[in-house]
Parts: sequence; C-alpha cells; structure tokens
Amino acid sequence: MKMRVLLVDDEPLAREGIVFQLRNETDIEIVAECEDGSAAIAAIKRYKPDLVFLDIKMPKVSGFNVIEQIGSANMPLVIFLTAYDEHAVEAFRLNALDYLLKPIDKVRFQESLHKARKQLQKERMSLQGEQLEQLLAAMRNTSKASEPAAPPRIAVKLGGSIQFLLPDELLWVEAEGDYVNVHTTSRSHLVRETMLAMEKRLEPYGFQRIHRSAIVNLASISKLVSADNGDYEVMMSNGLSLKIGRNFREALFSRMKISV
Repeated sequence: MKMRVLLVDDEPLAREGIVFQLRNETDIEIVAECEDGSAAIAAIKRYKPDLVFLDIKMPKVSGFNVIEQIGSANMPLVIFLTAYDEHAVEAFRLNALDYLLKPIDKVRFQESLHKARKQLQKERMSLQGEQLEQLLAAMRNTSKASEPAAPPRIAVKLGGSIQFLLPDELLWVEAEGDYVNVHTTSRSHLVRETMLAMEKRLEPYGFQRIHRSAIVNLASISKLVSADNGDYEVMMSNGLSLKIGRNFREALFSRMKISV
C-alpha cells in the first residue's frame, strides 16, 4: 500500500525540492500540493493523507494553526519544515513525527522518511489488530446472540503475551520515550506504542488526551482544579493530580460538556 503524501509550503521552490527528493520513492503518492494553511486544511479533510510535509511559517494560517484547526487527534503524520531551529521544541510539543531545517539535507530527509514509514506501518498493524479483534467479537456475538453481551476489553501487548483489560481498570496513560505507561487500578504496564495510536484506540472507551504526555479515563476524574494563571488540573479518583495542556483543554471541556 502506497503512502499518501501532502506537501504544504508557501514557497514553490521548497515544494519542488521535496517533489524532487521523492521522485524515486516508488511507495509514495503525492496527493496534493498546497501553498497556504487554509488550502492545507481543506486538502487534509478531502484527501486524508498518511503524511504531511508542513511548513511552519506561512502567512495568515501557520503550520501550527493547521494542526489546531484539524485537531491533533485527527492529524496524519506530520514532518514540519522550518528555517528556524527554535521551532523544533514547539513542533514536538504538538507531536510532530520529525522536523526538517531548510535548506533540506538529503540524508536528514531520508531519515525522516524512514521514520514515517516505520510509524505508518506500526499504526496500520495496530489498526489491523483492532479490526481483527472487532471481527472476532462480531462473530462471537452472532453465534451467541441469546447470551448477554460481554463488556468491552482493551488488548495490551506485554512482551510475548496480550493482556485484556476492562476500560474501568485503566486510570490513565503516560508517555515514556518510545513507550507508554498504562496505569491501572492495581499496577502499571510499560507498552511499546505511541501516544497517538493509544489515543485513537482508547477514545471510543471514554478516554481523552489532556496533555501531550497524558490520556485519562474520563470516568476516573473526580474534579477539575483551576490555577491563578488560568491553567487547569484534573484530580483523579486515586488522588493523582495531572496538568491539562492548554492545547487540549477545549477538547476536554467539550467532551465533558463543560462551559468555562
């Protein structure tokens, strides 16, 4: 399956440079090129690309604005393009896969492309596993229609085994480098998976991303606490306090139907 790529940069020469870099990549299909952020938002919604090369500094609608408009949970993989190294910290705060400094070095470009391929393959395998699990569940429900429906379970791969957890058992998920730490009511499980992939898996079960490094079970939130500077924290049922990232606050409040 080819990787569908969208190019976004207000400089035509920059876009041509990326097209040139991709000319011999047989597993890549460029679905569209955009010269501004507004066109990028429309193209992402229309073409649903796997990967976006996204310029950070563009007139009116920046690369960061594009992510805010689409929503981090709905964004494809992102490789930021920038002429300013200081944007790197902000880029990774928004969960960018990587960033490339202009003018783009050929070796760094290939490294970023390799990261994208690995990440996409991981997400597709995770999605395939979920689809198979759903298929098996549907078959079980069909064959046992008269029996009460079993509660939903979340599969967590631990080493060579897969453990099934009930959503009520999970309190929150924490990012730890290339891993995520799944905290349950009784213990913690270190799992090799990305926060983005885990976010997509858990959202249907009542979980919400509240920070770049934290996903929480909404049913386990006991209260929200505001600070003098306008920031908020969630208090979990086990007494744990977690900070709400400002970029995630609106989505959390909307999900919990809170008007502040």
